[in-house]
Amino acid sequence: MSKTSLSKSLLALMLVLVLALAACGGGDDASDKDKDTEGQASNNPTPNEDGIFNIDDFKVSTSNDAEAIEDGSLTYGIVSDTVLEGTFNFNFYSGAPDYEVIAWFDEPLFDNDESYTYTQDGAATWEVDDSGKVYTFKIKDGVNWHDGKPVTAEDWLFAHEVIGHKDYKGIRYGADFENIEGMEEYHAGEADTISGIEVIDEKTLQITYKEGGPSLITGGIWPYALPKHVFGEMEVAEMLESDAVRKNPIGFGPYKVESIVPGESVTMVKNEDYWRGEPALEKVTVKVVSPSTVVQELKTGGVDMVDSFPTDQFLDNADMSNVQFLGQIDAAYTYIGFKLGKWNEEAGQVEVDPNAKMADVNLRRAMWYAVDNNAVGDNFYNGLRWNATSLIIPFFPEYYNADIETPTFDPDEANKILDEAGYKDVDGDGMRENPEGEELVINFASMSGGDTAEPIANYYIQAWGNVGLNVQLVDGRLLEFNSFYDRVEGDDEGIDIYQGAWGTGTDVNPAGIFAGNSFANYPRWTNEENDELLAKGSSMDAMDTAYRKEVYDQWQQLMVDNIPLFPTLYRSVIVPVNNRVVNYTLDPGSDLRRYEIGVSQAEPVVAE
Repeated sequence: MSKTSLSKSLLALMLVLVLALAACGGGDDASDKDKDTEGQASNNPTPNEDGIFNIDDFKVSTSNDAEAIEDGSLTYGIVSDTVLEGTFNFNFYSGAPDYEVIAWFDEPLFDNDESYTYTQDGAATWEVDDSGKVYTFKIKDGVNWHDGKPVTAEDWLFAHEVIGHKDYKGIRYGADFENIEGMEEYHAGEADTISGIEVIDEKTLQITYKEGGPSLITGGIWPYALPKHVFGEMEVAEMLESDAVRKNPIGFGPYKVESIVPGESVTMVKNEDYWRGEPALEKVTVKVVSPSTVVQELKTGGVDMVDSFPTDQFLDNADMSNVQFLGQIDAAYTYIGFKLGKWNEEAGQVEVDPNAKMADVNLRRAMWYAVDNNAVGDNFYNGLRWNATSLIIPFFPEYYNADIETPTFDPDEANKILDEAGYKDVDGDGMRENPEGEELVINFASMSGGDTAEPIANYYIQAWGNVGLNVQLVDGRLLEFNSFYDRVEGDDEGIDIYQGAWGTGTDVNPAGIFAGNSFANYPRWTNEENDELLAKGSSMDAMDTAYRKEVYDQWQQLMVDNIPLFPTLYRSVIVPVNNRVVNYTLDPGSDLRRYEIGVSQAEPVVAE
């Protein structure tokens, strides 16, 4: 990757912030270096002479090949500076922390291979007709909910009926659901049933889609059932807050929820009736761990692993003796989004506002040129996050266009664009007014979380200030996770731009965040070409990889031309795993699953 250096003043600012963070966060004592507890630390990667790591140097599976002991227990940490929302159901959750809980006690009906394509190895199998539109699914025998009731085709249909219902409170409804025959009519209240879904028998479901294509078998088919015998008598609008979601959730996964400490932790026990076989652990506890205490929790064995280690703390802890650090490219990216419209709930569409404060694409383009994301990635994340260009990310190597020309740090170009677009300092205070000569204050929403959240937000504000743009934090502070998303999703008029992150999932199709009918399209922008290209990218023609790549190349260029948001950093996921843990992997193509994860000794290994 090419690197563009910061101007001297900005680099000085960066170094001051980084040194301050190192002083506050503390690092491993020199005496802790080169420890090799049970031979595991030697498996961890080392940085280059500049302290920069490369994600390609990390292993994806644990090296401990010992046998799992019986009656073992494991503690899994979710690194977050906020409490769990407590929405413990795949059909309703919206935050990644809740997902990390659900994934231990419930699961999709499909497994996937290394390219994230659905296989026949999961709880259900699938067949498709010659048109590519009619799918027949069969749930395997022995797949039961935790209360002993079988998972049925009715449960799978019911999940679609709930998400498609006009009173559904959640973020799942969108283009993938509207691709089902009869779903739009059902969603609009014009039909009582979804004509494209038919229950053939207790275990067999058939769904007819309007358009076939590759996205169906890489995420476009909704793979989560909802127990109708639990939710069937509830009003759809009340399900999200029900005890069945918040207090007594069930699934058909390897572990069963035993107890919940609201906002803090969930304890689960072995599901003896699990359809794949007996799980290796007797008990799993999932708990929230603050970014400020995660290192101590790992060193003392307070947690055996965490969902993702803060990359800004990795350099000081890369030689932690009692864990093995696994890593891979993440299916996610960080971005700066611009508020360009509103969500029309009645129409189920975004409405672009041509008079929005950030409506001028020249202003948006200049803000992209003004920031140096290479420096942010190196200085704050030691290379474990790096400058992002395209909105199709490297996680999808077949479709990622590394050659697309995107704005890269160039404050002179940013100033030139702003000058030519009429953004000038009229009153001599050093900050630009808008083309009408009126004061321009850009309100920036950014989330709290980790030691780097505030300095990075301040860096962006400083970088924009250096080209004469007056950018200020909303409410003068970082926003807590739940508040941030409540306000961004609600199109809070006090937010003009925001720093967000998007997990792409395993399907390259970007419609989930960019389609005009997706509630998760938080910039609230679309146009005719955008929707056309997104449709082509998930069509039957796109079963041809070359065709699909051509479509997504065009779409990537469209987003560079329009900039409803711009990517800032591609991300890695770093997972520290205690040396006693066996059978844990990040490899999507592996046969290893959560029920096989075990421990080789009763107590966690502690750092020396």
